[in-house]
Amino acid sequence: MSKLVLRRVDRNNEEMLINFGPQHPSTHGVLNFLVETDGEVMRKAIPDIGYLHRSLEKIGEMVGYHGYMPYTDRIDYLAAMFANEGYAIAVEKLLKIVVPPRAQYLRAISGELNRIASHLVSVGTMATDIGAVTPLVYALRERELINDLLEALCGARLTYNYHRIGGVAFDMPAGWQEKVIAYLDRFDSSVQEWDRLISTNEIYKKRLGGVSVISREQAVDYGLSGPNLRGSGVDWDLRRDAPYGAYPDFKFDVPVGRGWAGVVGDCYDRYYVRVLEMAQSSRIVRQALEKMPEGDITAKVSRKPKPEAGEAQSRVESARGEMAYYVVSDGGERPYRLRARTGSFMAMGIIEDISPGLMVADLVALIASLDVVAPETDR
Repeated sequence: MSKLVLRRVDRNNEEMLINFGPQHPSTHGVLNFLVETDGEVMRKAIPDIGYLHRSLEKIGEMVGYHGYMPYTDRIDYLAAMFANEGYAIAVEKLLKIVVPPRAQYLRAISGELNRIASHLVSVGTMATDIGAVTPLVYALRERELINDLLEALCGARLTYNYHRIGGVAFDMPAGWQEKVIAYLDRFDSSVQEWDRLISTNEIYKKRLGGVSVISREQAVDYGLSGPNLRGSGVDWDLRRDAPYGAYPDFKFDVPVGRGWAGVVGDCYDRYYVRVLEMAQSSRIVRQALEKMPEGDITAKVSRKPKPEAGEAQSRVESARGEMAYYVVSDGGERPYRLRARTGSFMAMGIIEDISPGLMVADLVALIASLDVVAPETDR
């Protein structure tokens, strides 16, 4: 029995202790929850992570600065562009490198396309978790088309290894810009199709409205970020409020929860914020393609960089919220210390506090609405 269980379950009181995972299809990866329940009503659900730990932070201290970039893909395999970018920005600060404008724009374009692809998985699997099978097929259809575009850009469909210290690996291929615009024209109409299919479905709204409400104060206290924070009505987005890269050049809105189907901060708000964010990502990509500057796609960087002794931190707005890197240099060819902070890890912390009194089936909805991905919890 896990060390997380501090007492034996009182069987005379008909309480049960069950393992929700680690292979349960609704836990979005190799996660486990120790659930204390009296029938269908939960007393508590305690996250029990560690099943996917791969020592990714320690590996960062064992390989060179350039060599660690492919490992960042594995921190969040559904939003790998942001993991690439966050690490690159931290090392660029150590090396005092200025990234060319064209590279910054390519980072924004690839990142926002990746945000759409990641959110499509989130909203599609959430609908499936609740019991609607068809929407996932529609979401994966759109995601595959994005994967085709990203594959044409960098040669990969999942773990991209596209961003580099100082810029990006490849420029846009011939005709790629036109293909992206054509896809966005299609995608913008598909978002409306998605809303008709599931977002405005009364059964779906009643199932999620008012369930697992996270108040504004709780969201801030637990360090939630990204759509989970904005779903609770907190108007905060790093791209706008702590801008980096090319984002100061773009105009976009920041969707926040409004209690569309019940109460501000419920499962539906967290879901629908992501739907609205996909439309804003499309808007950003269009602006970036229209304003795309000429020039280099990478700065000059040594093959074996040795930053001066010091430390640097970076923050990017990933699909699951703030992804931060902390890198310490001792003047050698490898980081002395590397640390990553992820949105999923922070989101897992609030589940134990929200779970008491929920139905067991509502735990599925809560996990899905937080868009937790296992590699971000185990590094």
